Amino acid sequence: MTLDAIQKNILHEVADLDSIPQGAYNIRANGTSAGRNTTANIDIVTKEDKPGIDIIVKAGTKGESVHIPVVLSESGLKDMVYNDFYIGEDADVTIVAGCGIHNCGDQDSQHDGIHTFHVGKNAKVKYVEKHYGEGDGKGARILNPVTEVYQEEGSYVEMEMVQIKGVDSTVRTNLAELKEGATLLIHEALMTHGSQTATSDYKVALNGEGSSADVVSRSVAKDDSEQIFEVSIEGNTACNGHAACDAIIMGNAHVVAIPKLDAKNVDAALIHEAAIGKIAGDQLIKLMSLGLTEEEAEEQIVAGFLR
Repeated sequence: MTLDAIQKNILHEVADLDSIPQGAYNIRANGTSAGRNTTANIDIVTKEDKPGIDIIVKAGTKGESVHIPVVLSESGLKDMVYNDFYIGEDADVTIVAGCGIHNCGDQDSQHDGIHTFHVGKNAKVKYVEKHYGEGDGKGARILNPVTEVYQEEGSYVEMEMVQIKGVDSTVRTNLAELKEGATLLIHEALMTHGSQTATSDYKVALNGEGSSADVVSRSVAKDDSEQIFEVSIEGNTACNGHAACDAIIMGNAHVVAIPKLDAKNVDAALIHEAAIGKIAGDQLIKLMSLGLTEEEAEEQIVAGFLR
């Protein structure tokens, strides 16, 4: 791989990589490929009509992983990719994505990634997406991910969507359609500070009998930052859907939770929960009694809340 020290640090933050990963990978740096590897069961092909790649996982593949992180370290760079995942029947695979931006300049740096998953019958996918920003320049660090998930019968998808530092603006758009017996689990962990803004929009259609979805967001909004969490679950048959937003608000921050449950079948069971509030005073007092300062106590509570 051809990465400098800054890019290697970003790669560590977004993908926990300190060396070349095992298995299949495609690493993108400043709009170009910095390294790629395929395996006997996982192929990665460059798109010919637009920027991006196709990741093809053979049916029956078990216990393999794919790393597809993106790093940006040039101020003013605007990067967009279209990545399509084709997961064969009965496969079991872990996909680690994410993007990190280092911006020390005066121009905005932006990455937009459109990820589309086609998950075969009885396949199992764990998807980890981390976003991270750093740098002391005046230019913004902007990330606008789009995720579309199309699940066949009996498939299982677990998604971890994490953003905890340095992203000035993000709009996260997520769409999922589930067939019979399919399961989708989404866990979002998000923190904003300063004047950062973050919007998360989840739309799930439970189309197949026995399908289920659980969308859970945990977030912390500090200073003057703003967060909007919007979730829509549509139950079109006998199915189960659950959505929850749990947020801590600090300083002059602003948090909005917008749930929508749309039951179109008498056997659709849909539930939503939301809680927004400040850190409980007794939690702070307990930790401060152990010798922590108020600031240290807040950091411990926030870290545990987002874990």
